[in-house]
Amino acid sequence: MSIAIIAAAIGAIAAIAVIFGTDVVTAVVLRAVYAEVDERTLVQVVGRGHYYGDRRLPIVGIAGVVLTAATAALSAFWGSAAATVLAVAALAALLAWLVLFGRISKPINTTLTAAALAGTVPGDARALQDRWESILPARATLQGLALVLLCVALVVR
Repeated sequence: MSIAIIAAAIGAIAAIAVIFGTDVVTAVVLRAVYAEVDERTLVQVVGRGHYYGDRRLPIVGIAGVVLTAATAALSAFWGSAAATVLAVAALAALLAWLVLFGRISKPINTTLTAAALAGTVPGDARALQDRWESILPARATLQGLALVLLCVALVVR
C-alpha cells in the first residue's frame, strides 16, 4: 500500500517541519533578540512564548512522531527494508529530541512561564535562557535529520 506510506511520510514531514522551523528561527533570530533585552522583558516575552507554544505545538510534535512511526511500520509491512531503516532512524532522532526537550527545555519553559504570568523575574532568568538555548543546535539537528531521513525514505520506498 504505497499510498499509505506516502501519506504517512508526507504528514510526518509537514509536522516535523513546523518544529524544525521553530527551533531554527529561535536559534538564528530570536537568540540575538533575547540577548539584547533586559531580564524583565526576556522573562515576559520568552515565558509568554512558552505559555502559548507549550499549549499549541504538542499536537504538531505528537503528529510528527506518530506519523513517523506509522511510516516505519507501513514501510516494514508494504515497503522496502531501506525505507524502514530510514523511517526508524528518523523516529530515533525524534525520540532523542523529545528526551532533550523533556529533560532540559520543558522544565525551563515551566519556570519562565510561571514567572511571566506572575510578573516576577527569577534571579537566574538569563542563566535559564542560556541553558535553554544551549541545546538548540542539537534540537534543530535532530529535527532536520528526521526530515532528511523521511524524504529519502520516500524516494527509496
